[in-house]
Amino acid sequence: MIEPYLLRAFLAAIALAVIAAPLGCFVVWNRMSYFGETIAQASLLGVALGLLFQVDVTLSVVTATVGAALAMIALTRQKLVPIDSVLGLMHHGALALGVITIASLKGQSVDLMGYLFGDIFAVSSDDLWWIAAIGIGVASTLFWLWQPLIRMSVHDDLARAEGLSSTTARTLFTLLLAVVIAVAIKIVGILLAIAFLIVPVVSARPFVRNPESMVLVSAVVGVVCVVAGLLISTRADVPGGPAIVLVMTLVAAASLLFAGWQTKA
Repeated sequence: MIEPYLLRAFLAAIALAVIAAPLGCFVVWNRMSYFGETIAQASLLGVALGLLFQVDVTLSVVTATVGAALAMIALTRQKLVPIDSVLGLMHHGALALGVITIASLKGQSVDLMGYLFGDIFAVSSDDLWWIAAIGIGVASTLFWLWQPLIRMSVHDDLARAEGLSSTTARTLFTLLLAVVIAVAIKIVGILLAIAFLIVPVVSARPFVRNPESMVLVSAVVGVVCVVAGLLISTRADVPGGPAIVLVMTLVAAASLLFAGWQTKA
């Protein structure tokens, strides 16, 4: 019989792979990988604040990532500095502030490596409820935003011409991204969270021809890599989150090599 902690790990990672697939597609289509990475770095401050005020760390991380997302949305509206420079400012500033805050905590032993690389086998029943609630919320919102986001990914000016509120749609999407990244951090850690969103999409890209099939194939790739990575982790006694991301990376590399070979042929 499968151990409860292992079952929770499988359920959490599989659910996250499914939730991340549609968001990851939009991240890749809109070239927002660095944007997502910046949100992930801000989560370290959420960890520190959760420990400092002794509140649920998942809740404090979600609050910090959402706050960082709103700050970036506000900063990217200015025209004086390019967006990549603004993201670089937020990226390094948030990470530095998080490290300083954690280092300032008195009388607490902080497993920094656990937060940086995750500990999927420490997922609790409460964490599963968090993932389920967030998954339902994300799926419902994306169903409503699907067509506006697709049009904006193809051509932002065309979306505006059709009367779509691009600001509202982008803001909601960014907030969804922040929440899902916060959940991913529990499983694969701060440094690997964004990989969970984009690597399965990279794997799926050579084999799909429309947005819906890309989401479906990305989700399937993510689930398969989760199962393979956790099996490798349990048998080779290596960390679960990095094992999953490594499997995803190998699958993506094989997919791109196959696509390159097909192009030459």
